[in-house]
Amino acid sequence: MVAVLVGAGLAIGGGSAGAEAIRCERGEFCAWMAESFRGAGFRMSLETLNPGECVALPETFDGRSFVNRMRRAVTVYQGRSCSTEGEFDTYPGGGTYVPEAPFVVRAVQVWEN
Repeated sequence: MVAVLVGAGLAIGGGSAGAEAIRCERGEFCAWMAESFRGAGFRMSLETLNPGECVALPETFDGRSFVNRMRRAVTVYQGRSCSTEGEFDTYPGGGTYVPEAPFVVRAVQVWEN
């Protein structure tokens, strides 16, 4: 599954003490396993991701903080299948920082402008 994630343009950073924290660049959506943008990280961009596509975070990754630095709105979902039966919420692009997610984030969906 890691090869699929890397091939899809996604990256997971290390979460151990002393490991370099991931940096969320312009045009990216980033999530971290701990609040306040700490712990293991996950990054994605439109470089290889299709708008409207549901992207499940890795099975062992639960996001507790995130940043939307894309210019597009991003919906975060509690369930890995982007189901609206669990919690979900949409955040505007351009620099939305959420140090404490209102629920554990397990999937994301990027929208067209």
